[in-house]
Amino acid sequence: VLLIPVSDNAARQPPTKLRFRRGETIDVESAIRAITVKSANDVAVAVAEYLGGSEQAFAAMMTAKARQIGMRSTVFRNASGLPDAGQLTTARDMAVLGTALRARFPQHFHYFSESDFMFRGRLVRGHNDMLGRVRGVNGIKTGFIRASGFNIVTSYDADGRRLILVVMGADSARQRNDHVEALIQRNLSPASNTTTRLLYA
Repeated sequence: VLLIPVSDNAARQPPTKLRFRRGETIDVESAIRAITVKSANDVAVAVAEYLGGSEQAFAAMMTAKARQIGMRSTVFRNASGLPDAGQLTTARDMAVLGTALRARFPQHFHYFSESDFMFRGRLVRGHNDMLGRVRGVNGIKTGFIRASGFNIVTSYDADGRRLILVVMGADSARQRNDHVEALIQRNLSPASNTTTRLLYA
């Protein structure tokens, strides 16, 4: 089993996190779930340091990959999405990323559909209330930072219709979720017959 070490820098990250201490380790499967389900900042940094040598180097790798897949306006400065004046993205770019994740990694996409996981004998719950709220929603990720409010990238796949929806800048999680649900309903109306769409607001 591959174990990823948690550095002092990773352990010091602010919540949300799993509260590791320096020198502890996490297995890859748990690390994936910690990031996709819980948005654990300590685990995100540990993975970045393991893969890139440093969080800064990994952020540069992320930015290069973003350009490669068509995210024209995104610059990553850290692994977690925590506030950084130099870190930028757009709703369009997040829609491009969501589409690429679903298309390129169908065998791993199930991680985004999980609403909780067990870790060290306790149940860790996620933040994505859209899972189970709307039939067909199968991911992807919520987020919040003060600069842009409550954000979400949502994947919908049901009855032959596939959508990627992005909402940024909501004042609350409830407003964000209501907006996503309204976008889904609007784009499932008989007048909208495209099988795959990107929607961002």
